[in-house]
Amino acid sequence: MATSELLVENKGGVAWVILNRPEVLNALSEEIVDGITTTMNKSASDESIKGVVIKGAGRAFCTGGDVRAMQAANPEVVEEYVGRLNQAVLALKNLAKPVVAQVHGFCVGAGFNLALACDLIVAAEDAKFVMSFVQVGLISDGGGMYFLPRLLGPHKAKELLFLGDPISAAEARDLGIVNRVVPSDQLPSVTEALMDRLVHGPGLAIGQMKLLTDKSFSSSLEDMLRAEQATQPRMVVSYDHKEGVKAFLEKRRPRFEGR
Repeated sequence: MATSELLVENKGGVAWVILNRPEVLNALSEEIVDGITTTMNKSASDESIKGVVIKGAGRAFCTGGDVRAMQAANPEVVEEYVGRLNQAVLALKNLAKPVVAQVHGFCVGAGFNLALACDLIVAAEDAKFVMSFVQVGLISDGGGMYFLPRLLGPHKAKELLFLGDPISAAEARDLGIVNRVVPSDQLPSVTEALMDRLVHGPGLAIGQMKLLTDKSFSSSLEDMLRAEQATQPRMVVSYDHKEGVKAFLEKRRPRFEGR
């Protein structure tokens, strides 16, 4: 769903999803939120799309909710909006393809949580991450109350949630939030190189590993062992598995097709 506030560019098997409200540092709108949901759902059924990148136009990744719009908010409107935000988060997590957040500038509030909903985060050295909800008397939404404690443990998650202090990209990397930190001018090329590896990898296996990894946080060991047992037979008859074995025996790089 390409709109004026959410641009989608399909290039080389990658859907580049661009938050496009640079005048308000890409604060989330209903148009952006609904567009993310629609784009993820379309990407799920589009075999030409092997992965997704989410990035922001202008000087920031995303500053979360539009604070100016909050002045007119009421409980009914907020409940409906958060429900739409929930659908976007679920669409990101349910997509059996890798999603990478390319972060520069500010990554704040629900924008921070949008990045956490992605599978990997590549950040510029100038990126700042802020769990800012406490500054306006709100709880973290958009999945923050789920993602952050699982990623950091309860004490460190509470520190970020209760205090709302900014952390640098390097600090976020050291905490395990960010996968890679690079100079700002190298951010596009590093993201492109990462996506090139992902889209030319065994897409079926990567997609299933994504879903199973996320499932593991709410499952027992026995549940996960059963899930592995149920999934691996499907992998062993896939084209990519057979190509991987053949390439290994022939001492060459495999040419995966994601099937």
